[in-house]
Amino acid sequence: MLELLIETEDEWNVAGRCNDNNGTLTHLFFSDDIAHQARAKAMCAKCPVNAECLDAAITRRELWGIWGGELIENGRIVLGKRGRGRPPKIPRPLIAVDEVPVPPELIPA
Repeated sequence: MLELLIETEDEWNVAGRCNDNNGTLTHLFFSDDIAHQARAKAMCAKCPVNAECLDAAITRRELWGIWGGELIENGRIVLGKRGRGRPPKIPRPLIAVDEVPVPPELIPA
């Protein structure tokens, strides 16, 4: 049996909270949905390697996505972003996003 080893300069990414080796959370980190972005940022806030992640994204000149808890669009960090269209007349209540639930089938027995 032949094993394929992929070497990466980003050895720290194994410790990332977003790394489940299945890519099940990828949609949160590359979504235009503000709720998805908030969940991704909440995960990054508790991640032990978020600084390394952001540094690597800046070094690689990532074009977009959530990296190290920051939203990057067109290769630049976006400090605040609102949804498309007209803002609501009555502001929506803030939803505290603490964590993204892990699907039961992905929890090791």
